[in-house]
Amino acid sequence: MSKPIKHRPANGPTSGVYKGDALKDLAESLNITISDTVASALASDVEYRIHQVVEEAARFMRHGRRTTMTASDIDNALRVLNIEPLYGHTPYNPATFRRALPFAQSTSAGPVYFVEDEEIDFDRVLREEKITLPKGVSWTAHWLAVEGVQPLIEQNPPAIPREAPLDPSAVAPDGTLASVIKTEPSGQGVPQMNGVSLPNAASANSKLTQQQQQQLVKQVLSRELQLYYARLTGALLPPTADSAKRTAALASLRSDAGLQALLPYLIRWVAEGVVEALKDGAHSENDGKVLEVLMDVVTALLENRTLFVEPYLHQILPPVLSTLLHSTLPPSHATQLRTAASQTLSRLLTQHSTTYPSLSPRIMKTLLLALISPGKSKGSREGAIRGLVGVGKEAVRKGLVEGGGAKVVASECQGSSSRESNALLNATLEALQVLRPPPSDMTDALDAENPADAAVIRKLVDQVGELFASRIAGDSAWAREIVGIGPTDD
Repeated sequence: MSKPIKHRPANGPTSGVYKGDALKDLAESLNITISDTVASALASDVEYRIHQVVEEAARFMRHGRRTTMTASDIDNALRVLNIEPLYGHTPYNPATFRRALPFAQSTSAGPVYFVEDEEIDFDRVLREEKITLPKGVSWTAHWLAVEGVQPLIEQNPPAIPREAPLDPSAVAPDGTLASVIKTEPSGQGVPQMNGVSLPNAASANSKLTQQQQQQLVKQVLSRELQLYYARLTGALLPPTADSAKRTAALASLRSDAGLQALLPYLIRWVAEGVVEALKDGAHSENDGKVLEVLMDVVTALLENRTLFVEPYLHQILPPVLSTLLHSTLPPSHATQLRTAASQTLSRLLTQHSTTYPSLSPRIMKTLLLALISPGKSKGSREGAIRGLVGVGKEAVRKGLVEGGGAKVVASECQGSSSRESNALLNATLEALQVLRPPPSDMTDALDAENPADAAVIRKLVDQVGELFASRIAGDSAWAREIVGIGPTDD
């Protein structure tokens, strides 16, 4: 059995939140006459639009994590609905509504609210002080330093002027020669003019010098950092024998943040320690231990990722290269010291050679001079070879093979069985091992009866000398790699 069909009533005046009488009053104010049906339909449409705007505004209110709707929510809702916003209403200056007194003629009318207009006194406004709006926030970029040099631009502080040397032939502003002003030879620094002292000028000079010294002090270490520096240096160097304290100090340098202010002081302390240890030849056991600790300190500073080391590279390299290339190191620590210095040099180049492309060629030149130059000691040559290993494979090839370093070592160590000669030979063979290809299952020696192998042997002797050629000839792949002949080039 089917359900009875309900017929919708004819369209008539409906009552909602927005009354049709309001629209009729608005139409009459514009001299337009509309019927009740039209007014009701328009009121329903207006009520629908109001609900739509309020729903969009409520969405902005919820996204703003607020429970009170503001005028900005209504403006954003109108923009989303592609409706021109209402002007004159801001959330920072909300409108104040006041309730009107009830009308005596119509007691049945509901409460009426109106916006209270603020009365502005023009005389008071004109007398008030004008407020200048500040400029808007802007951003700009400039160079703080380029390769450690601060550019002279207005954003950076001005550089400290240096005192130019006095030119005796210069003419003073009053027309006299500058040579009439001189200083007493006693060293007190009191200027004189024609033999007469100028005390005022002396006091002015001292004040100027004092001001310049104060300007040179860029940073004052706090009491905590000074105490940390004293405890750290005391725990690292001998005569302390507490290895736990030394390990803790190195771990602190390796991982602690906030040591940037101490970095120049630590690097200077390392440099002075290396100079002091190498000054008298570094033959004692204590000097070897000091140098080992100082190399560990440099390595720890390079491993600390919170430190900006690049401006101090020119101060780090001298102690590392001095330890690496010094002619006489303590016999029991020589190999270990040169290996540690080589590893430190390798880490330094790995981290900073991309920033400073000229760093590797300059170090290579220094190492090649120490390796090939005549008159160098065997210890210096050993350090240069270990340094080339730290720089890389191509550095070993250029220094020992192409530069003739292996032949120099072979000629010096031929027929010698001293400890220094053995250490130099072992260092050279270890460096040549860098050029050795990966080992294979079958390793064959060069055959002197074979013409192709004989050519490889002759070239090998010509490049590395007979002493090393006899040891390398047992591995044909190694020999071909050194002379630059592939297995298919025969």
